[in-house]
Amino acid sequence: MSNFLAALLEPRAVLLRWAPVPLRLIVGYGFLAHGLAKAARGYDAFPAIVQAMGLPMPHLLGWLTILVEIFGGLAILLGALVPLVSIPMAIVLLVAIFTVHLPYGFSSIKLQAVTAAGATFGQPGYETDLLYLAGLAALVMGGAGPLSIDGYIRRRIRGARFS
Repeated sequence: MSNFLAALLEPRAVLLRWAPVPLRLIVGYGFLAHGLAKAARGYDAFPAIVQAMGLPMPHLLGWLTILVEIFGGLAILLGALVPLVSIPMAIVLLVAIFTVHLPYGFSSIKLQAVTAAGATFGQPGYETDLLYLAGLAALVMGGAGPLSIDGYIRRRIRGARFS
């Protein structure tokens, strides 16, 4: 029985190699979707929210946030320059935690009631922001994995060294 359990729990090199791919897909898609949703509301909508939060330069910060979410999300999806693009993405998440979500506690889902009209929820906490930060950290530390631009660049650099 212990041999079976050991074999079942033994990390498989092939599976470990592919572990970053689903993480890249959800983190990248999540950022991209949020950025596109903000942009779709129009030129002034998200900067107005930034201004209402009392942050300086609301148009600049609002559009920088949108661009970081869209282009950072695409870069993560493609596995391109992950350590570099993770920096502004982490900053966006930290700003969101400290300016929006922190007063509402940890939980991102706060079911308040279920009625015939459907479920009603309270304000989301910082849980999801922490999950995104953890995903970015894992990708920075572990690499973007296969089918990534970072992997392609790494292979090209190795090939150039040995040529």
